[in-house]
Amino acid sequence: MRHVISKFSFALIAAFVGAVITTSGAHAQAAKGASGLPLPRFVSLKAKSVNLRIGPSVDYAVAFRYLRPGVPVEIIQEYDNWRRIRDADGTEGWVNQALLSGDRTAVTAPWMRGKGEGVFVNLRREPQSTAAIVARMEPGVVIRVGECNGDWCHIETQGVDGWIVQSEIWGAYPGEAFK
Repeated sequence: MRHVISKFSFALIAAFVGAVITTSGAHAQAAKGASGLPLPRFVSLKAKSVNLRIGPSVDYAVAFRYLRPGVPVEIIQEYDNWRRIRDADGTEGWVNQALLSGDRTAVTAPWMRGKGEGVFVNLRREPQSTAAIVARMEPGVVIRVGECNGDWCHIETQGVDGWIVQSEIWGAYPGEAFK
């Protein structure tokens, strides 16, 4: 009998732990920052020159400087008017919110940079793997994202637009849909 109770207790504890993990995972995805907007979320750099600081104030040292507007970044934390961001390379730091834009941009397959000259990401006419290829992009190209349906994103870059597989960009979460 003692053995049966132990198995039952173990099963009950396992079910409780599973429920807690599921609830905390769902909560983490629905987290909101002080701004009332979801965390994490993707945005882009608005200014031509953006200082990435080691803390949330101009009193903190500059760790890095971005020199190109439109670079996609992920906001992972908020403090007052400061946003802790992460870029496609994993670099993290603090930026004033005034230097960020809600415009969605992305980077094509940054994890494939340096993998050889024959590595490309296909831009297609329609959101289908059998659709005609409009362009072939190297990994690391910054693109403007108009919408994503959870599997494909409609993008534009250098006057060319089309659809790209959502899993081949950094700048939209897996399964995320938006217009």
